This record gives sequence, C-alpha cells and structure tokens, in this order.
Amino acid sequence: MNDEFISDLAKRLRDLVPDTARGAAKDLEANFHALLQAALGRGHYVTFEEFEAQKRVLERTREKVEALEKALAQIEAREG
Repeated sequence: MNDEFISDLAKRLRDLVPDTARGAAKDLEANFHALLQAALGRGHYVTFEEFEAQKRVLERTREKVEALEKALAQIEAREG
C-alpha cells in the first residue's frame, strides 16, 4: 500500500481526535500510521477502476467459453 496514502489516512484519523487529547496527537498519528501499515501493508489491493476492468474481461471470457461449449456440443451432436 502506498505510504503517502497511509500517512494521509493517519493524519485524518489524528484530526478526529478530541481536543482534550491533542497533546498526544503526534504519538497517536505515529501509532495510527504503524497500525495502518501493518493492517493494509499485507494485502494486495486494486482500484475500483482496475476491478471493474477485470470484471469486464472475465464477463467477455465467460461469454466466449459458453459460445465455444455450445459450438463443441453441436459438433459432437453431428458426429455422434
């Protein structure tokens, strides 16, 4: 996961901290950053656009496989 994204997210979380805990804001931000890095750093993520593109590719592939299966069934029926 992009470190800039995680840093930005950690800062946003820090900004949600109540004013009474602002003295610990820098420590909280560092802890948020470490937690986010540990949690998000393990995964492999794609953008929504990449996901949608791959979904369309899969749908087209599925349609082609179904058409090939139908054509094969017709060939087998003629030969059988």
